[in-house]
Amino acid sequence: MQAKTILSIIGVNQNDEDLRAAIELCRAAGAHLSVLLTALAIPPIGGYGEVSSSAWAEERERQLEKLGQQVVAAKTLLQSSDISFDVNDLFTEYGWVDNEIGERARYADLTLIGGGLLAEDDMRWRILDGALFQSPAPILVVPKAYAASLRPRTVLLAWNSRNEASHAVRAAMDQLTGADNVHVVIVDPHASIRSNGEEPGADIAAFLARHGVRVSVDILASGGRTVAEVLRQHARDTAADLIVMGAYGHSRMREWIFGGTTRSMLETTPVPLMMTR
Repeated sequence: MQAKTILSIIGVNQNDEDLRAAIELCRAAGAHLSVLLTALAIPPIGGYGEVSSSAWAEERERQLEKLGQQVVAAKTLLQSSDISFDVNDLFTEYGWVDNEIGERARYADLTLIGGGLLAEDDMRWRILDGALFQSPAPILVVPKAYAASLRPRTVLLAWNSRNEASHAVRAAMDQLTGADNVHVVIVDPHASIRSNGEEPGADIAAFLARHGVRVSVDILASGGRTVAEVLRQHARDTAADLIVMGAYGHSRMREWIFGGTTRSMLETTPVPLMMTR
């Protein structure tokens, strides 16, 4: 995946760390940066069926004013950079965040989720829901104080022979082919024709090798740990600077429920995480 348009989602209460990181990433990649400054509208006291109070209306006006100020500040910072960019704002209700984010993410090659946004407990999961499950584009989650790059040297690829993992491989093919080392990690595999094959990891390794990927297969036992714990530790052990994996979840009414490993990795990843459904 050669990213020509990168969407960076910024919360209205964040500082400019995520934005500065997005600028550096786009500069290195030669990509256009599309910034979406996002604020959640407070619901009316007593619910939407009640008569709105003047205090509620005034608070929403303050929210809109703050959002406008953040848009101006973001444009000022971006104008001093040397990259192509656009800035938009999103003022929306909690129940519609995922739809709005999904619509925006469909017009980007990659959605960037920074450490500042991950700390926004009130809306991070709705934003991740929209970016992952309502858009075909991959996301790149970047922990705080970590410099993201689309040219990693060592990549950990979490593999389990499912469609989501296969989609993740294709979305990250440029990163995989450009890396010095790619570790295909399989945790507690079961050898069978229908899943991992008679030799787990052999098929995906051969597929990647034909693309010129410098690949090795690491078969790991969980030993009572969760898959996420195994992946995090192996990322540290191999000095990986990117983890690539599929995103898993199931739909309940209007909301996607994240799978256990997916949610755990999104909550705590030691290095940048590229994820695709």
